[in-house]
Amino acid sequence: MSVEVDVLLQEAKESIEAAQNYRSELQQRLHGLNQARKQVRGSSGQAREALRRHFAELQAAATRLLTERLTALLAEVDVIEADSVKPLDDCQSLIEHGVGQADELLREGEAALRCGLGEKEDKLGSFTKKAMHIQLDSLPEVPALVDVPSVSAQLDDSLLGLLRDRVSRHGSVSSHPPVQIEELQERPGSILVRWCKVDEDFAAADYRLQYRRSGSGGSQYEDAYIGRDCEFLVLHLDPHTDYLFRVCARGEGRTEWSPWSIPQTGYTTLAPHEWCPGTDGYILSSRRNIALRNDSSQSRCPVLYSNAPTYFCGQTLTFKISAAGQMDRRDSLGVCVDSQREAESLQRDQAVCISTNGAVFVNGKEMTNQLPAITVGSAVTFDMEVVNLFPISNNNLSEGGNFKLRVTIGSGNREVVFDWLVDQAVDCLFFGCSFVHSGWKVLVF
Repeated sequence: MSVEVDVLLQEAKESIEAAQNYRSELQQRLHGLNQARKQVRGSSGQAREALRRHFAELQAAATRLLTERLTALLAEVDVIEADSVKPLDDCQSLIEHGVGQADELLREGEAALRCGLGEKEDKLGSFTKKAMHIQLDSLPEVPALVDVPSVSAQLDDSLLGLLRDRVSRHGSVSSHPPVQIEELQERPGSILVRWCKVDEDFAAADYRLQYRRSGSGGSQYEDAYIGRDCEFLVLHLDPHTDYLFRVCARGEGRTEWSPWSIPQTGYTTLAPHEWCPGTDGYILSSRRNIALRNDSSQSRCPVLYSNAPTYFCGQTLTFKISAAGQMDRRDSLGVCVDSQREAESLQRDQAVCISTNGAVFVNGKEMTNQLPAITVGSAVTFDMEVVNLFPISNNNLSEGGNFKLRVTIGSGNREVVFDWLVDQAVDCLFFGCSFVHSGWKVLVF
């Protein structure tokens, strides 16, 4: 086979491979288009159904309210009519009774005039007495028309105008939610969710984050956060499990929430931080992420370590204090290379920590910089990154360390930054705490 044929074969193979890649890319784009079309059509159908349902409910509610108001007004008319007609009916009965008496008196009088002379005197006397008893000069009073009710209905035509104006501005249709999820970061047993506004004209007063398990067997969405921040750490998530997250916003001066963002799927591969069970003097929660110092009778101050070295450089480790006891300078919250069970505090070699009084210790030595004292509600954060990995040799071992980490400890609105030298290369670290006195309660995440 000639060289030219080899070249042509190679070109043909490359062209076939390029065509396959091109077709694969086009097919992926077709899939993306189908997904986009499905989202447009699906969301449009949902919007139509929501509009129809909402306005049907409004129509039913408006009809019910108008019917109730009409019934109430008709009842008022009935009451006025009944109260006004009753005295008129009583007066009519009195007059009709008087007319009956007058008719009877007239008949007796005419009969007395027609009778014979022998009876005339007696009949005329009886007639005269009866006429005097009836009191023919006494007439009941009939009210004038101005004194009786003339029922009318006052109807404000402006209601229709107000209703028309409110209805014309009621509801809206948007093609994009004003806020979208921007980033999902996995954390140990949790996911950090960040979101941002995509509509700059929308003034958000609050945000609302919800999440649920993904899949057909997933639960209903539940609230994770409502507030003004644009990020939130969702805790207590199972590793290697897909979760759906969505966010919406509420405008300034409004009560209703905006449409939900496009749901985003996230998961964490990192096991949650847990305290080590069985340490004297500490009670742990069911998830082992909360520790309570409950026994101060011991002369020795035990150190409670993590169940495993689950803290990795590049992550943020947070200790949240939910209850506080008496301070002691030997107290400590921090990170260490190993879990020395005989240690009474993290204020030792191969560890960095902060005491409850705010003092910072590096390899057992106190720094000059100090953070605010730890109290109820305090959140202490540890961030670390690898600065330099020294080549291992006899020289740098004697200099006290061959692995440098840059540590940032934050508490309150302050933080300290320093380099920490450890004597061995580590990719994961333990965390721990120690409290001399009881009453301290700390959540780690």
